[in-house]
Amino acid sequence: MKNTPKNISIEKLYPFKVQDNEEMNALIESIQEQGILSPLLVRPKENTEDEYEIVSGHRRFRAAVKAGMKEVPALIVPLDRDAAAIAVVNSNLHREHILPSEKAFAYKLKAEALNHKGWRTDLTSEQLAPKLATEQIAEDVGTSKDTVKRYIRLTNLIQPILDMVDEGRIAFTSAVEISYLQSEEQEMLLSEMEYSECTPNLSQAQRLKALSMQGSFTKEQLSAIMSEEKANQKERVKIPVDRIRKYFPPSYTTAQIEETIVKLCKAYHRKRLRDRDSR
Repeated sequence: MKNTPKNISIEKLYPFKVQDNEEMNALIESIQEQGILSPLLVRPKENTEDEYEIVSGHRRFRAAVKAGMKEVPALIVPLDRDAAAIAVVNSNLHREHILPSEKAFAYKLKAEALNHKGWRTDLTSEQLAPKLATEQIAEDVGTSKDTVKRYIRLTNLIQPILDMVDEGRIAFTSAVEISYLQSEEQEMLLSEMEYSECTPNLSQAQRLKALSMQGSFTKEQLSAIMSEEKANQKERVKIPVDRIRKYFPPSYTTAQIEETIVKLCKAYHRKRLRDRDSR
């Protein structure tokens, strides 16, 4: 490793994906005022001249780009691709805020690197990643190997659906099930979600996965499943009880009040129909 940082053009650096958020905005302001106080760590790219992959400092790089800097200070380290991949993942997975997609591709990248470095290649029945590699990743980040495998599954999602997972519009558990759909089936699902303005819950995602695995996934079955009314998507009218309690006997329960309101609505509807027909 060189002891003295070298200024490297941002055009010659290849970063890891990072998230723009309030923390990034604060980092941009800090860099604009004080510059980059701690140099990035980079490694030379194979078969190139003066091009580098960032090992550590991806957020500082992103902030420097957004701050309008043309060069950044960096220390060049002699790491091979697999060692660099592991270092990149380790430095990024311990951030406080990390997107599901970032975790997914980071876990996959590290699993592949561990595989290349001689870890056993016996795969699970789901063919997700080297078994012992996922166990090591789980130990490193303090989670279970099954959770690591589920995150790696997300790398099979098409980008628009993966973006919806990052945005919190699709639950993680549902997204894992959706990842088993073929790309064209995911495209069909995306169109259906946009048309019906809803996303599949876990039960629906599991049934879609089963159809795909059986080779019987069709647009008609997709529409039938997605058109089901979900409890959290039912329209509701909420009226504070203190607004209407005075109109009912003190002994009335909430259920009795609700039933009376429905009866009054039906009576009102019948009156409207009579008034319309009498005109």
